[in-house]
Amino acid sequence: MAEVGPRATDELSASTGLLLRVRRRVYRWLELGSAGDRQGRWFDRLLILLVVAAVALVALETVPSLAAEWGDRFSLAERIIGAVFLAEYLARLWVADLHPPFRHYSPAGARLRYALQPAAIIDLLAVLPFVLGLLFVPADFKVMVLLRFARFFKLARYSPALRSLTNALLSERHAIGASLLIIFGVVMLAATAMYMVEREVQPQAFGSIPDAVWWAMTTVTTVGYGDVVPVTPTGKVLGGLVMLLGYGLLALPVGIVATAFAREIHSRDFAVTWGMVARVPLFQDLRAADIAEIARLLRGQSVSAGQVISRRGEPASSMYFIASGLVEVTMGQTRAHLGEGGFFGEMAVLGDRQRVATVTAESDTRLLVLEAQDLHALMARKSDLARRILDEVRQRRGASWGDILEEEIAEAEEMERGEVTGADEAVSEAGEALPDLFAGWSNTADAAVTGAGTDAGAGSGRKDTDAG
Repeated sequence: MAEVGPRATDELSASTGLLLRVRRRVYRWLELGSAGDRQGRWFDRLLILLVVAAVALVALETVPSLAAEWGDRFSLAERIIGAVFLAEYLARLWVADLHPPFRHYSPAGARLRYALQPAAIIDLLAVLPFVLGLLFVPADFKVMVLLRFARFFKLARYSPALRSLTNALLSERHAIGASLLIIFGVVMLAATAMYMVEREVQPQAFGSIPDAVWWAMTTVTTVGYGDVVPVTPTGKVLGGLVMLLGYGLLALPVGIVATAFAREIHSRDFAVTWGMVARVPLFQDLRAADIAEIARLLRGQSVSAGQVISRRGEPASSMYFIASGLVEVTMGQTRAHLGEGGFFGEMAVLGDRQRVATVTAESDTRLLVLEAQDLHALMARKSDLARRILDEVRQRRGASWGDILEEEIAEAEEMERGEVTGADEAVSEAGEALPDLFAGWSNTADAAVTGAGTDAGAGSGRKDTDAG
């Protein structure tokens, strides 16, 4: 058996590495748009545009005049859109093993499990019209309109609100089912009562209970077509009561869905906020309850594109989380971009800091702001929380004197290149003695602060973070 030479091994390793980078890039485009990735968001917008165009084509093809004049172009557009959806579906299967829930499976097992996900099944339904058209009669075969309209449900992948509404309906399905059962019972009761009152006067309209159900349905739902109406005084009184009852009955499922939807939105927003706070290195060792307490301190702030959020040299008294939008961080000659889910100014919550970078909004941005004074007040009430944060401060012997650590900028640059390797490799080696951050606490907290200051002072002097 011939041995593989070093050159062939190197070429094989290079090709394998290139293939892995391509797969990661495809995964980033397809799956990270909802997580705030800029390239992924543009790819999502393109797919949303294609979904809307595909649904519009189905409707326009049913207009005889348009079909006669533009039929060939409609068919060409349908083939192009179908080919794009097929390529998207195959690409999602190709990178399925990069999804965190499927990484411990084999590539084939990960792809199979991904294909059984609801979103993947909708993607498959979206490409079936194109595939069936190729396999059977490409020129004249018209796939079921409903199957082509199934592409509309692909929008659920890109709409958090639609996903939240679906979750709300699923969570309250028993209550909604019970309310619908009550409405059905009222309809049958109203139909029976109207049959007994009006059957002799209007046998053609109320000659049987099934005939009366039509009137009851239109009355309870407040539609009132007017094609079937009671004529006797008793029937009119009964009809008025059913109308008034209908308003209350319709409010029952609407209220259930609205409450569940609001709760789902609140839970989702809180989970996102909690996750952003938990990513901050200063808070990573805190308990879930402590992180939730800090998350409640955040306040919203909207910033227009081009507006300066923080300027170098200013006193730093708050840190920022990016709920949506994009910001540019300028630190000397270094420029980096932070998107949705990012944060900056972590060390500002320690007090006695200065802004070491100028941060500008690249687009309309929504921020969540954590004020140092609010965190200090919380730490004053919760000594255990204060002790945990101060332990983290003490471990950062080389913490920067400013509000932004250099590893934050390094991580942002790596994220922008799509080659995150971890921020630990970019930790700053310089720092100065940490100040007595939170005077007036318990003896334990004071001892932790003093220890942090002593350790940091033993390191090195201040390092100028401005490369310029």
